[in-house]
Amino acid sequence: MGTQTTRRGLRERAVASGAPAMAAAPAAVRRRGGIGRTLGDLGLWIAAAAGAVCIVLVILAVSANITLIMFRTGSMSPTIPAGSVAVVQRVDASRMQVGDVVTVDRDDELPVTHRITSIGPGATEDERIITMRGDANADDDPFPYTVTSVRTVLFSIPGIASAIVGMGDPWVLGTLTAGATVLVIWAFWPRSGSAATRTEEGLT
Repeated sequence: MGTQTTRRGLRERAVASGAPAMAAAPAAVRRRGGIGRTLGDLGLWIAAAAGAVCIVLVILAVSANITLIMFRTGSMSPTIPAGSVAVVQRVDASRMQVGDVVTVDRDDELPVTHRITSIGPGATEDERIITMRGDANADDDPFPYTVTSVRTVLFSIPGIASAIVGMGDPWVLGTLTAGATVLVIWAFWPRSGSAATRTEEGLT
């Protein structure tokens, strides 16, 4: 009994003398890590959202023939100014209508994205002959286009083409990858506050 009482007394005295410091330590750790933790969590959420967007774009590209195109010139201004990115969907030529803004692929040349001004029949049932004009141009394009399918513009976002192009730069990709790695390591790194909490719980 005397030994048990002595041990209990020692434990009670240790808890009484060390409890304030032990309780203050986790609080200090929480205060120091609060802002950093919030910023880190925000970074992880942003990275997760960006990853989700990429996954959705891949799924749409495969399942619905939806892709992105960038506008380097202002031939479609002011509707779609230079530096815009448009979301386009490939459709059969039979679904086109006059007034649609579409992208036509050309052999050995860059695609052209203009507004349809007329549609005529082609040599086959699936083929159409169209004329187009940029909104900023006074005249139609100098020659018609024979198409069986086009990419119709669903909507556009101005001013983000340069950012998307920049994402393809190896230095940018490397920086983003390194940043994401640091965020993941930081998120799962053991916290000193957890050890202090376990020590306090063991003494009480």
